[in-house]
Amino acid sequence: MSKIWSYLAVVLWMGLIFFFSSQPADDSKELSTGVTEVILSVVEAVAPESDLFVDHLHHFVRKNAHFLIYFVLGILVVRAFRLSEIQGKKSIVFALAICIVYAISDELHQLVVPGRGAQVKDVLIDSTGAFVGIILYSWLKGLRRSSKA
Repeated sequence: MSKIWSYLAVVLWMGLIFFFSSQPADDSKELSTGVTEVILSVVEAVAPESDLFVDHLHHFVRKNAHFLIYFVLGILVVRAFRLSEIQGKKSIVFALAICIVYAISDELHQLVVPGRGAQVKDVLIDSTGAFVGIILYSWLKGLRRSSKA
């Protein structure tokens, strides 16, 4: 049963990515600006002497969102494969391939969304996030397995 749930988690996460990519540029910018303002208020509470502005952080937040959302996707995909008996390097390669193909399709999808466009840089950021998530998950599973031995 956990195999089904793990694949369902992948599909739901991909749906969330699709939802975010379907937002017109103005809506997407409004959301990321809101997140940036929350981060900025936390930074100002912790370090009131900082002179950060929303504009300084906005680009950073947007690109890190790409990285983090695909970091999670990478973990979910490799976990689903591992639960389905696809193990080792094969699970890593397959998971990364799926994440890269999805990142490319995501950018192509944005070509038809008002005010949005496709960027190779975003595919690279997405792919890097997925790769780091996949490798981290695999490494942690390896550590756990070796500590049980």
